Amino acid sequence: MAELQEVHITEEKPLLPGQTPEAAKEAELAARILLDQGQTHSVETPYGSVTFTVYGTPKPKRPAIFTYHDVGLNYKTCFKPLFDFGDMQEIIKNFVRVHVEAPGMEEGAPVFPLGYQYPSLDQLADMIPAILQYLNFSTIIGVGVGAGAYILSRFALLNPDVVEGLVLINIDCNAKGWMDWAAHKLTGLTSSISEMILEHLFSQDELSGDSELVQRYRDIIMHAPNLENIELFWNSYNNRRDLHFERRGDATLKCPVMLVVGDQAPYEDAVVECNSKLDPTKTSFLKMADSGGQPQLTQPGKLTEAFKYFVQGMGYMASSCMTRLSRSRTASLTSRASIDNGRPRAASQSSEPGIVPSGSPGHTMEVSS
Repeated sequence: MAELQEVHITEEKPLLPGQTPEAAKEAELAARILLDQGQTHSVETPYGSVTFTVYGTPKPKRPAIFTYHDVGLNYKTCFKPLFDFGDMQEIIKNFVRVHVEAPGMEEGAPVFPLGYQYPSLDQLADMIPAILQYLNFSTIIGVGVGAGAYILSRFALLNPDVVEGLVLINIDCNAKGWMDWAAHKLTGLTSSISEMILEHLFSQDELSGDSELVQRYRDIIMHAPNLENIELFWNSYNNRRDLHFERRGDATLKCPVMLVVGDQAPYEDAVVECNSKLDPTKTSFLKMADSGGQPQLTQPGKLTEAFKYFVQGMGYMASSCMTRLSRSRTASLTSRASIDNGRPRAASQSSEPGIVPSGSPGHTMEVSS
């Protein structure tokens, strides 16, 4: 019998034929840069094509961070300030991210032909399984704003095993009533589509103050080459169905939820009402002072801090990994009791400066400057 010989393999990543070590390093660097820039994909669904951009690589036994933007925005104009924020980098390096864009909202999207039937918000939610199947992702942490928050909530109701957590900014879980519908029609007679969307995104104080942020987004929306597409998305949002959340019924979100709204924001009352309909043991309500209608744009640092503790409360990212981020924040945060049918829903507690209370959900946090 021939003698067996031990073979030692020292090259973990063998070079391609004819490839020099320098070329291999350049290829690896290019791949990393590509991941940092994001990879954009499109998939076909029963309701049309949907585009999404993936950042990073999947992490074992960890969900993907999955975002959905609001009307009048795309994933960059809605989320870039938040996910580009310095302290956020310590969080997102631990997760792969997927930024979904509603049909026709992506940069360079062609205008839909006259008579095109835009998907309803329910149908937009039904597009999400095709994205997850394409990427072979099993679970997500959803982050949605406005219409995107509604879409992710609808998806979570239908697919509770897929959604591990939700961060819902400016959500309105109710359908428009007759009074709202009449007011919307009347406003449409006197205001342009861009003005109506700006009033949806920003508070009256922000619009009156005409800050640099408002000016920039007014210019983006008014001169959007796909404004006709935006109007179709806007109409779908205004024709949304009621989510019928029931605090003690089956029609509720099963995962941990963090509701976020700015003080005096257009949807402050709607988010407060949504909070009253969700399971108090799984829901936290974050009201952010001085943040206006888009807290992810105006207060990315405070929202990053809250998001950190939300993810940590789900069992990801041990506190030992977060010491630098915790030290870097200086905002003073307080947690107060929330009332449910006249009874305290959670004990009041004061947090140390720069630290968001990390206890169980079911409390209201007011964040001030």
